Amino acid sequence: MHNLIITAATPEELRSGELGRKLRHHNYAFVGEYPEQQFIRLNARDESGRLLGGIRSFVFLQWLSIDVLFVEADVRGSGLGSRLLAEAERQAIALGAKNAKLETFEWQAAAFYRRQGYEEYARIDDYVSGYHLASMKKALGR
Repeated sequence: MHNLIITAATPEELRSGELGRKLRHHNYAFVGEYPEQQFIRLNARDESGRLLGGIRSFVFLQWLSIDVLFVEADVRGSGLGSRLLAEAERQAIALGAKNAKLETFEWQAAAFYRRQGYEEYARIDDYVSGYHLASMKKALGR
């Protein structure tokens, strides 16, 4: 172990997925073989086709992970964010999700998520420029 060399992964090594397969096979011993993540990607457009908002999320190991939820400033407060989130949660439950999780910066939408039943379970203070990053979760279908 004294003569190890650490190098950047090559494009071929990245494409092969070998490292991820090794981790998955290790994990299978603890939780069994698990399915691929399932994506939930929704858009909301007005009658002219303008993109007003959307959500990008996925279900993996019975958790809905919300990566992006965005609503244009001029339609915030209209209920669009709540509708997008509720539809993603509905689809996630149909895919077997029991819980949901997300991260949001202090200046983003923590209050909105709290109104939707999410609770903060962790926070990293001063994550960027004096603002915290909140990790939030919610039990689904209860």
